[in-house]
Amino acid sequence: MHTETENRTSAGKIVFIIFLILLSAFCIYYATLSILSPVRKLAELKKEYVSKPIDNFPKEDQIFSDSNYLNLLKEKAYTQSKVAMAETDSIYLTINLADSTANVEISGVVVHTSKINEISMSRIFRKGNENIIFSLISTPFIISKSFATIKKEPVLIKMAPKDTSEYKPSIMPDTSITEPVNYIMEMTNGTRIYVYQEEKEKSQDKMSALKFDLSYRLDDTWLSLKNAFVFKVPEYHPFIKIKLPRADAKIIYRALPKNGQIAVFW
Repeated sequence: MHTETENRTSAGKIVFIIFLILLSAFCIYYATLSILSPVRKLAELKKEYVSKPIDNFPKEDQIFSDSNYLNLLKEKAYTQSKVAMAETDSIYLTINLADSTANVEISGVVVHTSKINEISMSRIFRKGNENIIFSLISTPFIISKSFATIKKEPVLIKMAPKDTSEYKPSIMPDTSITEPVNYIMEMTNGTRIYVYQEEKEKSQDKMSALKFDLSYRLDDTWLSLKNAFVFKVPEYHPFIKIKLPRADAKIIYRALPKNGQIAVFW
């Protein structure tokens, strides 16, 4: 009886050790794929954009020596994107990270401006190939889908009274004024733009941002794990993260159409 118990214990230890080895191997494998992911994304961008330089832009050996000239080229590319969006007669967004502003525009006219209070972005955007940056800036980013803590088109249903005797004034508080505003917009080019409210006045604000971010990260991690299980390199998504005042963030999110366009300059 004692020997049988020892055998079971030894078998359990062996199974546990094998499990740890397999888990460690998978973690190393997944970490390797995660490292390769941004490398592959950069290679894709180079293949798409470097091989197709923007019209009228000088060759690389002519532009890299002058930072002022580089800035002029970036402004030209950004203007091209804004002109393309202005011709659509639709509401669009321009995000100028250089002067920390986000503008809702229609046909080239700014209808709402917001000050960006905090910015972070992927290294690909900050230290990437200049020709890639010019090409990305010169065309609008198109929203493929979005995730948010607020509804895109809020609907309030009220029953109309039959006559004045049945009328009762609404005493329900408007919770939309103080509800946390955080959202993520995924672009067709693989880029993701994260917008968070800057206010953290209440514990509700902090918890909402934490839960929203965690939920999105878990979904993204699960998708990456599924790709890893079938030996696919997880997709890397360059990102831009900004913080705006709650009211401005809400206005921008609800003003943009479903597949809206965004011009970005940095």
